[in-house]
Amino acid sequence: MNQRGKINLIIFQTLIFSLLFALFGRLFYLQVLDSDRYQDAAISIQSRDIVTPAVRGAITDINGSPLVVDLPGLVLFADRATLDRQADKGVSILSRVATLFKLEYSDIYQRTRLCGELPRENRAGCWNGTRYQPIPLIGNASQELALKVIENSDLYPGILIQSVPIRSYPSLEGENAAHVLGYVGSVTDEDLLNPEKNFYRSEIVGKSGLEVEYNDYLRGTPGVRTFLVNRKEIVTKESKNIQAVAGNNLITNIDAKLQAAAEDALESAIFRARSAGYRGDSGAAVVMEIKTGRVLAMASYPTYDPEIWQRGLTVKQAKDLFSEEKGVPALSRPIQGLFAPASTFKSISVLAAANAGYSLDARYDCPATVEIGTRTYKNFESKAAGRIPLDVGMAISCDSLWYQISYDEWVRDGGLKPKSNPNDHFFNAAKAFNIDKVTGIDLPSELKGRLPDRQWKQNWYDQNKNFYCNYKERAKKDDLTPYLIEIARENCLDGNKVRAGDAVNFSIGQGDTLVTPLRLAEIYAAIANDGVYYKPQVARAIVDVDGKVLKEFKPVLAGKVEAEQSTWDFLRRSLRMVVTQGTAAGVFAGFPVEVSGKTGTAQVFGRNPNGTAKDDTS
Repeated sequence: MNQRGKINLIIFQTLIFSLLFALFGRLFYLQVLDSDRYQDAAISIQSRDIVTPAVRGAITDINGSPLVVDLPGLVLFADRATLDRQADKGVSILSRVATLFKLEYSDIYQRTRLCGELPRENRAGCWNGTRYQPIPLIGNASQELALKVIENSDLYPGILIQSVPIRSYPSLEGENAAHVLGYVGSVTDEDLLNPEKNFYRSEIVGKSGLEVEYNDYLRGTPGVRTFLVNRKEIVTKESKNIQAVAGNNLITNIDAKLQAAAEDALESAIFRARSAGYRGDSGAAVVMEIKTGRVLAMASYPTYDPEIWQRGLTVKQAKDLFSEEKGVPALSRPIQGLFAPASTFKSISVLAAANAGYSLDARYDCPATVEIGTRTYKNFESKAAGRIPLDVGMAISCDSLWYQISYDEWVRDGGLKPKSNPNDHFFNAAKAFNIDKVTGIDLPSELKGRLPDRQWKQNWYDQNKNFYCNYKERAKKDDLTPYLIEIARENCLDGNKVRAGDAVNFSIGQGDTLVTPLRLAEIYAAIANDGVYYKPQVARAIVDVDGKVLKEFKPVLAGKVEAEQSTWDFLRRSLRMVVTQGTAAGVFAGFPVEVSGKTGTAQVFGRNPNGTAKDDTS
């Protein structure tokens, strides 16, 4: 063999050995190093899991009265994969279900549609899981109708009946508490892909409110029975049997009787406002312990029946929950409603004035109007009260005295050309109460308020400058009025500056200032407690099925607003005067309990696009 042939032979042998080495290396990896994963995959191919739902923990009020519990019920599920294999894609089957249960076919059909299949505007009532999960169609079905489905299973292929725990709301005291409690629903694809959650495909989990906030405690552990099957799907062996473990119970600080009373009072107030000619479309009420932060009641209006999630949402119900025409009942206004605080903000202005050196014992002018620049600012209802003590000004809710104080402070800080280190007493007083931060309550999706200070104005300007400086090119044709063009020109030139009008409106809780009702409740709790305030807390304790306390939620100090003791004493005295001789005297006349408070009526100031005055919407 010549030299060239020997070289070719060596190359060929090397190639063969390399291939053999790679083959054996791969086999070693599959059979030894990664054997567990492939063993699990092999078992999953020849095994079937039956998941038994765990009984979800109850949620009770502070006295042990059940607010929500699990009760056994019959639920109709749809197997979307089976329905899709029908010649008509399951239309006739779903029609029979709708007829039997006297429901709208469109509602039943919508519940089996994957949300991703539908346009965004038509997703109300759709299924947020996958086509391979059992889709709940009807919750808490009657035994009579469920039996008809079972007895005529040939007419209902793909329709399953299961006895499962269903959330029930006893409402023993007439309470609703829908926004506090929240609701549950089936897991989504996103849930299943989260390795930290360890969810099962048919599991029910918290979606909002306390149900999602404390889901890890409430959910329990589902039971799993694993069966080995042969190629014909015949069970050959039971390989695993893990019993379900019930979830733990959540005791809350909510007092069911007080919750019902708060809800009734709120609804009555809304109806009275409507009868008096006001719009009155929504409201909120919060009852909180001053020295602990424990939330005893929290009401939101409009609300909804929490049972609708268990029965199965109709398309109309799903749309109504988020309908602005209906007042967006799904919105939890105590923690998600952002409102102008109006005159309730004046308690913060008292702190600002005291910090700026104004005497709380002095008398101040309360004229009907105040001229600032080219604009006239009116007192509420355009009434003058003369020269009055500041506590009387608080009691009758005089606006014009605050116009003067806040304007003077704005001028001292440099006006449109602010000093390098302005005092900003009004802004800083609001910051001390954290109105631009969330309270940290143990409920999801809380919104923070808005504090339109100098930094906020700069951020707003940076985001909108391009629009205002190119207003004629960017605005809609109908908005190209002389008034709006002039506003755009001003905002382009100095929209990042705090103007006199901004300072004046801020002092009475108007303009761009927004707070949640919960934050406002916390502010007044701080005033009642010499500036000390606690984090709002709904949960009181986690208790297992045997009554053993697993976790107790103790009061958490959230902060302290620094002020002279005389300032807190003044505020409490003036807030008492509001009720005894001021704007709330008529409402509380003859009231058997000594209370204090502050009224506030937000108004919309400004002009319409054509420059005409905009009506007040008190």
